[in-house]
Amino acid sequence: MLTLKNIPIVKSEMLIKSPVEEVFEAFIDPEITTKFWFTKSSGKLEEGKHIRWEWEMYGVSDDLYVKEIEQNKLIRIVSSDNTEAEWIFTARTENATFVSITQSGFPGNGDDIVNYAIDSMGGYTMVLCALKALLEHNITLNVVADKAPDEHV
Repeated sequence: MLTLKNIPIVKSEMLIKSPVEEVFEAFIDPEITTKFWFTKSSGKLEEGKHIRWEWEMYGVSDDLYVKEIEQNKLIRIVSSDNTEAEWIFTARTENATFVSITQSGFPGNGDDIVNYAIDSMGGYTMVLCALKALLEHNITLNVVADKAPDEHV
């Protein structure tokens, strides 16, 4: 049984060998983000703004609210299902950034919450790997599109 003490909070983290300004901008600017995550966005992330992200290959989208942005340090969003995600950017050196993504507030009961949390953690890990390949090696991995090719519309 899930209680307040054991509600899942998932975390995915990775060192990206690029300056914090570039890593942060990759999540803010859909011109960059669409190269490694979603395929379409209604705009750049800005605090207090409502944004729509689309994964056209799957025929799905998410409407989110940008709750907080601290330049080169933090992004906090709330998705349409009321889950909250937070990206923390920590410059390790001039050319290396540690990104930590947490998500919480998963809807549902029991197994549904656990399955959603596990799927989210795996998804964010893929996103971080794809961003690492893009920024460090200028390689587009297409891992999000290739994760479930049989589900493309």
